[in-house]
Amino acid sequence: MPRPIEALIHTEALAHNLVQARRMAPDAKVWAVVKADAYGHRIPLAFEGLRGADGFALLDIAEAEVLRRLGWRGPILLLEGCFDARDLEACSRLGLWHVVHHEAQIDWLAQHKTTWPHHVFLKMNSGLNRLGFTPAAYRSAWLRLSGLTQVDTVSLMTHFAEADGPRGVTAQMARFTAATADLPGDRSLCNSAATLRHAAGEPEVRGEWVRPGIMLYGASPDHPTHDITHWDLQPTMTLRSRIIATQTLAEGDAVGYGGTFVAPGPMRIGVVACGYADGYPRSAPTGTPVLVDGRRTRLVGRVSMDMVTVDLTDQPNAGVGSEVTLWGQGPGGAQLGIDEVALPAGTVGYELMCAVAPRVPVRQTP
Repeated sequence: MPRPIEALIHTEALAHNLVQARRMAPDAKVWAVVKADAYGHRIPLAFEGLRGADGFALLDIAEAEVLRRLGWRGPILLLEGCFDARDLEACSRLGLWHVVHHEAQIDWLAQHKTTWPHHVFLKMNSGLNRLGFTPAAYRSAWLRLSGLTQVDTVSLMTHFAEADGPRGVTAQMARFTAATADLPGDRSLCNSAATLRHAAGEPEVRGEWVRPGIMLYGASPDHPTHDITHWDLQPTMTLRSRIIATQTLAEGDAVGYGGTFVAPGPMRIGVVACGYADGYPRSAPTGTPVLVDGRRTRLVGRVSMDMVTVDLTDQPNAGVGSEVTLWGQGPGGAQLGIDEVALPAGTVGYELMCAVAPRVPVRQTP
């Protein structure tokens, strides 16, 4: 039989989280962000749960082609825009909308020959300092784009840097509002954190389009301040395996490479078929939560390439073959949020989702 590890993608949970995004951003349209192969969920497996969105946003033309092959005929937005003038041909062929965030992209459009004018989102750098025109240069870029016959409509966009924290969106919102005060066009500002924390009560922040990403996949953008239960989100990916061996330890026995965990007394441990070669974080320390047969316990010792060890001392009925939930939805309605695993490992749920290794089978479930 194959090694017992697998990842499950939960269609109904994806659909539920999309509904939550709509509830938090009333009257706004929703871009479902599916970059990085739907945050590691695989676009073909996530599509059914997210097809109720108004559009899909991503980075790669190849991923856009996947959506078109799946039958999606609605808007698709390239969040980083075109990387080369030749990409505009694919935008015309596939009917892609695209972000414009630097002058060269405007130059490419001005030279592009197309029958169908493009819909573009002009991005402002309002404080994140990654992509976009400064507020001082924004109006000039808007005027250039608006004057091109190759451009149909120009929407306005920025990206918040601290929507998940106490400083929020106020400073960036003030810069964006001042620079766009009399410019026509739809606005798109909200990532997951801004959608959850600001969109419902602040129409000017909500705009006409929101761009939820991580919240769609059942992780909280402001964890540990709020977990997914606070936002009524559901885990959309489960990484699970089984116990393949057990060991009984005496006081003073060490577990795993380096002997970093020493049993304080008699213990029983389970060996799980999952390791860092499967995408489980090697940095996860002793104490990282895990579910065995739906009951919470903890990791002990170092994560190795193919195995982790878990504490079964308080679970006498667990043994070889017991189901282990590394994160996600466990048996009997139990849940282990991916953020709860990421935090002690010193990372974020985003990374764990995207890091599931190719050797782990992935399949879709309701």
